[in-house]
Amino acid sequence: MPYRFLLLALSTAALAACSTPAPQPAQAIAKLQPTSGSKVSGDVKFTQKEGQQVMISAVIYGLKPNSEHGFHIHDKGDCGDNGNAAAGHFNPMGNPHGKYDTTQHHMGDLPSLKADSNGVASVNVQSRDITLLAGPGNVIDRAVIVHAQPDDYTTQPTGNAGARIACAVIARN
Repeated sequence: MPYRFLLLALSTAALAACSTPAPQPAQAIAKLQPTSGSKVSGDVKFTQKEGQQVMISAVIYGLKPNSEHGFHIHDKGDCGDNGNAAAGHFNPMGNPHGKYDTTQHHMGDLPSLKADSNGVASVNVQSRDITLLAGPGNVIDRAVIVHAQPDDYTTQPTGNAGARIACAVIARN
């Protein structure tokens, strides 16, 4: 009888040793800071499970109530010069600017932010283009920018979204 329990314990231990825990998702965060003359702030969170799209979740405060704002990932992870040091939209494939969910757009094109009556905008979107893992679409150490105006999704290469009113560098979490 004790041998049965010993065999059961050994087989359970062997099975437990063979199983591997699920890998933790890659995560990054960008803590938006206002540029000169702005009061916009917030957090942009990025989460990616291996082999899956990146989930982008953001809550942004200090926007004009009931307004719309361009929202992009920019090429350089530098918020100097009121966000202008972040350079243009992240675009390693050389595509034209466009709406984030169309076939032709910059990798850094994201949906516009829509502020509620309190000046708060929330966004939850999945991106099939960017990654937190190795590859040309990696956005770690790039900047997230909130613009003063809505993105028209047409004007090249910026979407005519106006001044940069908040900036943050994307960092591993």
